[in-house]
Parts: sequence; C-alpha cells; structure tokens
Amino acid sequence: MLEKSADSGDYGPAPFAPDLKSAALENENYRTTLWTGDHFQITLMAIPAGGGDIGMEIHHGNDQLIYLVAGIGHVKMGKDKDHLTVDQEIHPGEAVVVPDNTWHNVINAGKQTMKVFSIYSPVKHQKGTNEATKADAIKQEGPLEGTGE
Repeated sequence: MLEKSADSGDYGPAPFAPDLKSAALENENYRTTLWTGDHFQITLMAIPAGGGDIGMEIHHGNDQLIYLVAGIGHVKMGKDKDHLTVDQEIHPGEAVVVPDNTWHNVINAGKQTMKVFSIYSPVKHQKGTNEATKADAIKQEGPLEGTGE
C-alpha cells in the first residue's frame, strides 16, 4: 500500500488502488477513514460481536454503500424509523445500499468481529478520522445523525 499522510492518516486525495478487503480485515477500529477525496470517501469499520452495531441513524445529504467483508450482519433500514422496510441478514460479499434520508443500522449478528468498508458520497467524515470505538465516534463527532444519541 501507499504511505499514509503523516498529518491525516488518510491516503486521499492521491490516486490509490487498494485491496479494500485486506484493508477492512486488518482494521481494528470502529471507524477509520482510508481515503477522502473531493466527492466521496472510503471508511473501514470493525463492529464487535455480541450485538455491536453501526447505530441506527439517518444521513441528510449522503448516499452510502456498506460492503461486508467478514462476519454476519443484520440490516434494518427504511424511510420511516418506526416502519423499517428492509430487515435481513447479510454475509461477506454482500452490500447494503443506503440512499439519502434513509434510517439504517447494521448489527453484528455473528460471533466474530464484523468487518466492513463503506463508501460515502459526498464526503461524510473529517479526513483522517480514526475512532477506536462507537463511544469514541460519538465523543469526537457528536450524536449519531438524526438520533440525539
């Protein structure tokens, strides 16, 4: 892989040809930005076993793709938080497509850490974001969008 920028911990916006599966498998943090450009961003996430989750949230102004690399996930998603229209298990090699203004959560439904990479468009997180846990993410970035949590 390329050398990460010392000041940001993020490879963007330089041209980049990563092995996203390997990068996701190596990541141990709840969220780490891998590449941040002008129009989209790649993050890596590790969600702990035992019911850990990304967190029920809604993005205003962002589309998102979440690709499962390892573990078993359970997706809940829909336009109305009280009436979610997607409720299904996902496995490695499967993706979750989250349109703008859609409530969503991916819960670790397995016995191992769930590893994903996520693509946001436009950029969602500050370049160089590195959060060890979900609690760290909330502390650094504030409540999950739309929740007040």
